[in-house]
Amino acid sequence: MTGTSMRTHRCGDLRVEHIGQTVTLAGWVATRREHGEHLAFVDLRDFTGVTQCVVDNTVDVRPEYVIQVTGVVTARPAENVNTKLPTGGVEIQQCQVEILNVAEPPPFPINDRADTVAENTRLQYRYLDIRRERMQRNLRLRSAVNSAIRRSMEEQGFVEVETPMLVPSTPEGAREFIVPSRQQPGSFYALPQSPQLFKQLLMVGGIDRYYQIARCLRDEDLRADRQFEFFQLDAEMSFVSQEDVHEAIGASVVAAAKAAGQDPGEIVKITWHEAMERFGVDKPDLRFGMELAELTDVFAATEFKAFASASSIKGINAAGKAEEYGRNKLDGMTDHAKQMGAKGLVWLKVGADGALESPVAKFLSDAEQAAVKERLDAKPGDLILIVADEWMTTCEVLGQLRNDIGRPPVYEGPYRYLWVLDFPLFVGVDEVTGRPKPAHHPFTQPHPDDLHLLETEPLKVRSQAYDLVLNGWELGSGSIRIHQPELQARVFGLLGISDEEAQRKFGFAFGIDRLVAILAGEENIREVIAFPKTQSGLDPMTNAPTPVSLKQLDELGIRTLPPKS
Repeated sequence: MTGTSMRTHRCGDLRVEHIGQTVTLAGWVATRREHGEHLAFVDLRDFTGVTQCVVDNTVDVRPEYVIQVTGVVTARPAENVNTKLPTGGVEIQQCQVEILNVAEPPPFPINDRADTVAENTRLQYRYLDIRRERMQRNLRLRSAVNSAIRRSMEEQGFVEVETPMLVPSTPEGAREFIVPSRQQPGSFYALPQSPQLFKQLLMVGGIDRYYQIARCLRDEDLRADRQFEFFQLDAEMSFVSQEDVHEAIGASVVAAAKAAGQDPGEIVKITWHEAMERFGVDKPDLRFGMELAELTDVFAATEFKAFASASSIKGINAAGKAEEYGRNKLDGMTDHAKQMGAKGLVWLKVGADGALESPVAKFLSDAEQAAVKERLDAKPGDLILIVADEWMTTCEVLGQLRNDIGRPPVYEGPYRYLWVLDFPLFVGVDEVTGRPKPAHHPFTQPHPDDLHLLETEPLKVRSQAYDLVLNGWELGSGSIRIHQPELQARVFGLLGISDEEAQRKFGFAFGIDRLVAILAGEENIREVIAFPKTQSGLDPMTNAPTPVSLKQLDELGIRTLPPKS
């Protein structure tokens, strides 16, 4: 709906077909330019765009004044047509202007130039920042994504159920925000990290398919992809396999992408082991190559001591990067690899004649050098990086270096979605208890082919857990849960926990904020949240958090400690 009692059209709607019509617009003054002695050009703006209005020079309107303009749509002179604007072929003349509200000069320009303004300033005046085209686009895109997700979920038979915001504390998870109870002095609620318990109870109650775009809260350090308050598509299904979950969630992701004007293509599936082998990370970015190549067999009989004792040797080819990486950069990269746990890093440059140039090249046989170049498809000008260590260390270090060297900004296309499947059920052994540590949570269903390994080789057991990944960002995760009491008892026994300790359960959830940020072309989720917090957890606009009065604390039975000196 474009017309209201105060306007007939929006500022970005007018075209040449409206010439001759008397229209009324309302919005904010974007700019005012003098035009001779008697006239002025006023660009009137709302979220749809701008229209040029020709007004009497005596009309005193300034940037960000809110005004209503009534006039006749007229063709612009040919020499004044603005081909950069959809409304650039017309203007409004014979204008009657009513000032609805005046405004002080804004602290920064309400246009793209504000992108260079300090973020704290933009957040302090967020109500002004939201007027800008970039923020309008992001927030409206977010609305379209949410709407598409809801339609998709409802078409698949999911029921939206809202769950409580005041829940019991579960301190074994991430740090919570707690809320004191006035009626129960000394007791506290927690704000939910996710609707974990309630979604399970909804399945018990026979809802069968539940979803919610849920507000979740965690008291953790903030960064570009993390806020105290975040939204996720939270879902739960009964009587399903993981393929059913992938199909349902995948459909909502495709719908969200299409709402943003993008074709997501196929959501591919790879196992966790394949992801680590090929990309060195469990949330791989498929937009670029530089995949890890297996070299362990190449050096099976090597005389190079650094390789001879390693159980896993892999390499990556940074194609065309040899000249870009001088000795200082390579030394820094080697130090970085050691900080990540590797014993070292071997680099080899391919010279113009195809020969390998490196301090270690003399320790490698001609056959080994030829095999390395063949495995990595190395050509003159390429930079080869090799790590020799334990399998996990080798994968993780090269995976990080691959991302450091080759990964483009997260929002750059193409958009490559994938499911990562078959995560390990356990990750390592607790040094104190000697028991295996769950990789996901203690209710995750083991892979049926690995049940015989539970007691004998638990670290080799795969799980029916899965992550949804987009361009190297984890959007969300989920799992099929154990429903057999005997199997659950076996897993609890391995972990050394009782039934009473195991009250938290998980379904599937993916982060709306992260998805929208990527679809909107943003690296920082704060750009797609209307009123976010800064990295230090402050709200510059409202000054939250703030102290409360002694009276409020007395009502809650709380005393605060003095600040640490």
